[in-house]
Amino acid sequence: MSGQTIAILGAAFAAALAGVGSAWGVGNAGVAAAGVTSEKPELFGKLLILQALPGTQGIYGFLAAVLIMVNIGVLGGNAGTIDLATGWSYFWAAAPIAIAGLASAFFQGKAAAASIHMTGKSPDAFVKGMTMTALVETYAILGLLVSILLIFGI
Repeated sequence: MSGQTIAILGAAFAAALAGVGSAWGVGNAGVAAAGVTSEKPELFGKLLILQALPGTQGIYGFLAAVLIMVNIGVLGGNAGTIDLATGWSYFWAAAPIAIAGLASAFFQGKAAAASIHMTGKSPDAFVKGMTMTALVETYAILGLLVSILLIFGI
């Protein structure tokens, strides 16, 4: 296996795991939102915002994947060969957002579902629920920042 292949696997790892976490999170929140919307359709806009929050981790994983592919020349037409050590460096640079994105999106979906139920019972609590849900995002952002610093440090 070449260094470039390992780096590409790292990019795929970042996008796939963060994307899976987002799919879980958005799906979990969507189930809650559908139930509340069926009884209170006027809350749809607020519930949609809460449901969408766990989707950002997938975007972060995609961003890290693009940065890796640009750095190794796969995007931009300058694909060259990179050694195994550099390939592994890119692979592990993808790990923080891959793992933090997967976990934080999953748990953010749970927080979003709870916030959706809270908003259904008390629509004035929407901002509180959004704040509680957004706090989980912090760890995905930190994972993304570490991945970016590692990618640019290679």
